Amino acid sequence: MRLKTLLLALALWPVASMPSHAQDAAIYVVGYVEVMPASTSAGAALLKQLGAATAKDDGNLRFQAIQDTARPHRFAYLEIWKNQAAFEAHGKAAHVAEFRDKLKAIHNAPLDERVHVGLSVGPMPLPAASGAVFVLTHVDVIPPRKDDGTAAVKQLGEDGRKDAGNLLFEVVVQTNRPNHFTVTELWKDLAALNAHSAAAHTRAFRDKLGPMSGALYDERLYKAIE
Repeated sequence: MRLKTLLLALALWPVASMPSHAQDAAIYVVGYVEVMPASTSAGAALLKQLGAATAKDDGNLRFQAIQDTARPHRFAYLEIWKNQAAFEAHGKAAHVAEFRDKLKAIHNAPLDERVHVGLSVGPMPLPAASGAVFVLTHVDVIPPRKDDGTAAVKQLGEDGRKDAGNLLFEVVVQTNRPNHFTVTELWKDLAALNAHSAAAHTRAFRDKLGPMSGALYDERLYKAIE
């Protein structure tokens, strides 16, 4: 009897030991686009076209294009896909190839697309909110502190979703570098974001992150492309 119990435990161990985000089939993609300043309008138009076509792709759960508020020629797009197969099929679509080809003529830097799985995420649909502030943050921890960093940034997401004025707070981890994370936030307005940044739990996270950070804390503010 003890042998059967042991064998059952060993059979279940790989599933039980997987982090919760690994059990989520959804794929979270963040793409960073930088065009020449003179091509800002053209870049925005390209992303609108990409979004309209991508929304029709099988398995697409979200596409949102956003624009850097400090440097408007910098953009990003946020995608969620039902699973890896849907994401890969999208990558082979004609409209994606067309977008990439047209972007090459006006880009200031190569397209930087990062693929993730969820770590601490809420509802997938983005709420409509005029004047809302998007925040994208890249968090990088040194490899020996990966587990500590994972726990800290996950807690940030769980705490952040409870803050007043928060509309979205997602923490995702890169599939090819598990010590790199992207934090996506949406706030009702700048006042709500500022209150969150000064909250005790946010400041505690930053203090905890400091000794294990592997790169500059890269936080950028965006607005939705209308």
